[in-house]
Amino acid sequence: MLIYMLALSLNYDSVLLIPPSSTRLARDVMICVVMSNKVTPRRPSGFNEYLPGEQIEFNRLLDIVRRVYEKYGFAPLDTPDIELSEVLLAKGGGETEQEVYRFKREGSDTDLTLRYDLTVPLARYVAEHESDLIFPFRRFHIGKVHRAERAQAGRFREFYQCDIDVIGSNSPIVDAEFPVIINEIFGDFNFGEFTVRLNNRRILNGFFESLGLGEVTRDVLRTVDKMEKLSRDAITEELHRVGLSDDQIDQVLEFTAITGSNDEILQSLNGLTIDNPVFKQGVAEITTVVKTLRAMAMPEQRFKIDLKIARGLDYYTGTVYETVLDDYPQVGSVCSGGRYDNLASYYTKTDLPGVGISIGLNRLFYALNQEGVIKADRQSPAKVIVLPITESQNDYAAQVAASLHGAEIPAVLYTEINDLGKKLRYASRMGFSFAVVIGQDEVANSKVSLKNLETRTDETVSVDELAAKLR
Repeated sequence: MLIYMLALSLNYDSVLLIPPSSTRLARDVMICVVMSNKVTPRRPSGFNEYLPGEQIEFNRLLDIVRRVYEKYGFAPLDTPDIELSEVLLAKGGGETEQEVYRFKREGSDTDLTLRYDLTVPLARYVAEHESDLIFPFRRFHIGKVHRAERAQAGRFREFYQCDIDVIGSNSPIVDAEFPVIINEIFGDFNFGEFTVRLNNRRILNGFFESLGLGEVTRDVLRTVDKMEKLSRDAITEELHRVGLSDDQIDQVLEFTAITGSNDEILQSLNGLTIDNPVFKQGVAEITTVVKTLRAMAMPEQRFKIDLKIARGLDYYTGTVYETVLDDYPQVGSVCSGGRYDNLASYYTKTDLPGVGISIGLNRLFYALNQEGVIKADRQSPAKVIVLPITESQNDYAAQVAASLHGAEIPAVLYTEINDLGKKLRYASRMGFSFAVVIGQDEVANSKVSLKNLETRTDETVSVDELAAKLR
């Protein structure tokens, strides 16, 4: 009867009845029933999570991004993960609606969608709070977004974006701040050298207008954006397909192939006999950006004008950026963005120009982890472990740990019953830098033995000296 009731509670359709005398068999069957009801622990495809060492390193990168964004005066912003579908998908159509998580709660008619980026929620936020904000409005937003696209290596369905934008400014000098911010962040990341590649959509649009491309300009921009991924023949075929003549194709390929130093490229652009106001405005703007970058002491080798950078999204209108790691070009762009004319046109009549960038941190982290660049050696955010040798030193060890916490030094108190060798092996595996070892002599003399686990040296210090030594 007991087994029968257990099986019913576990929602089994068929039950094996065991005579009461078969005690051992009954016990074995009960174990099988319970074990067979276990659920295999697994995550949905495309949703990532990290082991402790990886999460600590990931959080370190997040902290760098947040610190630098705040240093340059960007205010923190957070918006709901879920937005009303009619608001989030106001633009409508295209691939976006095919790549979102959209749902209605049972018993409710409210149509909801998980945010797929941080730019559209920003547009809604600015339009909704327009009268309360002071423009230019500088904000940063670090948060998860969700896209129901096909999961593959390095591309996730849930991932962090780290965005900054300045809303309500038309100044190209503001555009120059973003490479400077990228320079500081990636310098602190310490992943090697990198290059921020710059262009201006007005330069491309004006040049294409001068060729008489008219309505197919957008298609040509998208093709230019693929130039580093496709062969010359493939690019030529695409340009033929959108209606360009052989002569127009040659001019597009020749223009985007202009190279040299930043000054040499600017000289080439100014030397072209293109009498188009949009083109001239774009050249003037990128000239101002380069001049300002030099004034802000941005290292010259870390920014480069590249006329192939188009950023295929339609809403970019001026300066555009893409950042690549020089030693890991296969990773692709690790930080991108640009200037747009009207952020919130779907929500307000107010003209709200802006400029912004985004760092897709999960994809960057995954790629560099695969390359062996990410060092996830530490399994705890604390660098110090306090080790009483026996239980009799536990109270003293607790006082020492409390003194470290009071001095704002992260520390772990380890009181498991093991010999000292096992405790030190645990400390080494966890990646602690220091072990504070406490035995009878240390307690008697109000001291501790401080072991540097990296240099394999140790010294005896007083508790009062300990915090200063660890700093």
